[in-house]
Amino acid sequence: MLEYSQMRIDILTLFPTMFCGALQESILKRAQQRGLLHLVIHQIRDYALDRHQMTDDLPYGGGVGMIMKPEPVFRAVRTVLGGTQAPVILLTPQGRTFTHAVAQELAQHPRLMLICGHYEGVDERVRERLIIDELSIGDYVLTGGELAAMVVVDAVARFVPGVLGAAEGAHDDSYAGGLLEGPQYTRPPVFEGRQVPEVLLSGDHARIARWKRAMALQRTLVRRPDLLEAASLSAEDEALLREFRRTLGEPDGVE
Repeated sequence: MLEYSQMRIDILTLFPTMFCGALQESILKRAQQRGLLHLVIHQIRDYALDRHQMTDDLPYGGGVGMIMKPEPVFRAVRTVLGGTQAPVILLTPQGRTFTHAVAQELAQHPRLMLICGHYEGVDERVRERLIIDELSIGDYVLTGGELAAMVVVDAVARFVPGVLGAAEGAHDDSYAGGLLEGPQYTRPPVFEGRQVPEVLLSGDHARIARWKRAMALQRTLVRRPDLLEAASLSAEDEALLREFRRTLGEPDGVE
């Protein structure tokens, strides 16, 4: 039997119940049941200093909205980590963009801590003293960092050994090789007059692999041509792209 090492992710949030559904279903649920992933949700209010458990206050210098106070966040981080080392990551629109590569990078750590930003942000001293990294899942603003944290957990967990049924599953996904995945089919072979491409029924694995690569190139060219600039492409790939561009009426070369 294969043995896997467990990864732990601590999430600091003001709204713990938001995680109840998302982290207890599908692959994440099975990963936790099998001991491959340990997810712990912490209520930041539990670490507030006053009897009203205040975690936010008005910003110095004026401004709209409230700011998350530093004391509860500092106490939460230090208490939960207890002196152990782990990257402390803030979910914020100001962070670096979260990508497939970043998920793979974070999965190399045995433990992560995610802090869900809220209101108009956190006191800058939290950033200065506690935060190792800041992540954003896109160029838009969410109500808080909870949804972003769920996205990060799901994407990172896929790289934890044993979490996916197929050993190389995460490495075959869209973006893994710099390209989008091509079309996928399953039974029945014919549905409403549309037939599965003959090549996929041929049993010729080399031919199937070439077809899948071609379809991935074509889909990436049409939907995300920007990805091709950084993708690792062979001479055969380049020839296919030139042909696809001619078919689409585009110039052969990339300007």
